[in-house]
Amino acid sequence: QEDLEALIAEFQSLDAKKTQVIESSCPPPSPRLNGSLSAHPERDELILFGGEYFNGQKTYLYNDLYIYNIRKNSWSKLEIPNPPPRRCAHQAAVVPSAGGQLWIFGGEFASPNGEQFYHYKDLWVLHLATKTWEQIKASGGPSGRSGHRMVACKRQLIIFGGFHESARDYIYYNDVYAFNLDSFTWSKLAPAGIGPAPRSGCQMTASPEGSVIIYGGYSKQRIKKDVDKGTLHTDMFLLKAEGVGKEEDRWTWSRLNPSGVKPPPRSGFSVAVGPGNRSLLFGGVHDEEEEESLEGDFFNDLYCYDMGKNRWFPAQLKAPKSEKRKRRRGKQAESEAAGDEEMEQRPPQGPLEIVKEVVTEDGTVMTIKQVISGAAEEEERSESEEEEEEGGALGPPVEPCPRSNAMVAVKHGVLFVYGGMFEVGDRQFTLSDLHSIDLHKMEEWKVLLEMDPKTQEWLEESESDEEDDVEGAEGGEEEEESSEEESEDDEGEEQHPAVESGENPEEYLSRTEQYWIKLARSHMGPEAKEKKVVKVAHAMAKTFHEDSV
Repeated sequence: QEDLEALIAEFQSLDAKKTQVIESSCPPPSPRLNGSLSAHPERDELILFGGEYFNGQKTYLYNDLYIYNIRKNSWSKLEIPNPPPRRCAHQAAVVPSAGGQLWIFGGEFASPNGEQFYHYKDLWVLHLATKTWEQIKASGGPSGRSGHRMVACKRQLIIFGGFHESARDYIYYNDVYAFNLDSFTWSKLAPAGIGPAPRSGCQMTASPEGSVIIYGGYSKQRIKKDVDKGTLHTDMFLLKAEGVGKEEDRWTWSRLNPSGVKPPPRSGFSVAVGPGNRSLLFGGVHDEEEEESLEGDFFNDLYCYDMGKNRWFPAQLKAPKSEKRKRRRGKQAESEAAGDEEMEQRPPQGPLEIVKEVVTEDGTVMTIKQVISGAAEEEERSESEEEEEEGGALGPPVEPCPRSNAMVAVKHGVLFVYGGMFEVGDRQFTLSDLHSIDLHKMEEWKVLLEMDPKTQEWLEESESDEEDDVEGAEGGEEEEESSEEESEDDEGEEQHPAVESGENPEEYLSRTEQYWIKLARSHMGPEAKEKKVVKVAHAMAKTFHEDSV
């Protein structure tokens, strides 16, 4: 703990050398997860703060501040003197007063080896109009924690839950605190009723009436020495203030039993508030905890909770209206004749698991699982059949790949999703792509920034010597550059069969199939099934062909 505090102090002394505000255009931020993305209350901008990155050997923490200009689809870096120390898994909330304020509470700092954690209990405000950071020192606030949730509700910041982890033990919280934005004072709430069990990473949303809704989250408990059991919570609660406006608000917990289709259990999901009094839940991961290992199914689905109707539903893409009309006219007669018979013959569909395989530059095969409901699969199938009949098959719709711990924000009814991570075996892929979807239309995901494969590095423990911890945690740009050079050298050692001039993917695959099958087999091991090896080999060949062309 003392070492971490010394490291944080050293970083703060480096930050203290900055004496003026500098805003400069810059490339997109480096890959990260567990940062915060917030919509500017007055401008068409998003504000990205903090986050973390792990490259297999070292954990990097950030406290940089990026501004994304929505109209120009461009990034700028905002350097402001005396910022909060580097952190991840903090919470940010935007308040529209005084030209806009971004409030930051808590989070964690990790040692470069990722084995020690320091949990913050500090409160900061970024004054957006004057571009100044201010630390608010008020007693009686929550203890140090990360994974908690915070929302702006009326003229208060409400904080719930989270966890604290030390080298020896951990604790999960279910306490509730309120910070008054007028008097700048903390109060610990003591709601009546039975509230949620301790947890972190839940969905927390403030309703327009001033109540707070809690859904899901994750916690773990020790069941015997060195054995922990994780719990994915799927319950839902309402925290309601009685007598709002009086000096002492009285708060009450009550259990919610929503209708509709709830999201499948998961952790690491991202949350935002959309138009129409709806709370959004995107992505996440469902970890299968085995004795020796942890296997995760990652999601890229979007669920909505209608606060007014107390109802969950999956948000699904709609076809553009003109396309729908065309389909309806073309299929109407045929469906009326054959529809009844087909309905009887086809058994009801259960959830379908779609497995996609992507190959990275270094040959790593990433298997991405996506689970969709039977109804969605049915709809998808019928739409794709109709599209094919209308004039050739359309490509698969663009969408963010499955991920957890992404950063999300909503501005003007558009949801933005940045970064996050997913895992393949023991390897973690940290993302830096940016997608958006218009929540009013729900017609398509747009790719605003693609993932750059060159930003991906993964170091096995034996691959490089120990490097200077302070430099690593500070930014990691130099290390990323050197690792890119190393990986380019490694690639040069193995020459894949070149694509000949004018050769299409099928011709290239036909000529080189045996080479790619052999290469896929070497990556996947002798126990892999032949059918899967061939499938992966074809994907690798296709990727190489596309890159070459």
